[in-house]
Amino acid sequence: MKFIKTTTAIVIATFMGVAAMAQKLNSAQVPPVVKASFAKAYPAAKTVKWEKEKGDFEAGFKQGGNEISAIFKADGTQLESELEIKIISLPAPALAYVKQNYKGAAIKEAAKITKANGEVNYEAEVKGKDLLFDSTGKFIKVTED
Repeated sequence: MKFIKTTTAIVIATFMGVAAMAQKLNSAQVPPVVKASFAKAYPAAKTVKWEKEKGDFEAGFKQGGNEISAIFKADGTQLESELEIKIISLPAPALAYVKQNYKGAAIKEAAKITKANGEVNYEAEVKGKDLLFDSTGKFIKVTED
């Protein structure tokens, strides 16, 4: 009986972990209001790939040669956009923070995040973790990638 309870708990935990991860969607699975909001904000977007994560809809696409992702709530409200940038474009304090706190580690990717209210943050991916910085390059927090 103990084996069945343990196995059931493991199966439930695994299912919940998988459900929390990003879920790829086809365009038909995205609410029309979200697609309309996206089209208005990014009329020149090419080849949009949709995902659902934590109840929100994320569009990954290219525009003007740039890799961009935009996150929308189910009602079509845009929460933020993320623009891939060159690592050297991160604010100097952010680069210094990585060099000091992650000695010998390379930054794999960098991005500029613009929230709906205009607030700008930067993100640096190091060792499979996302390091978040404010607009001046001051460290905010670490999140798992």
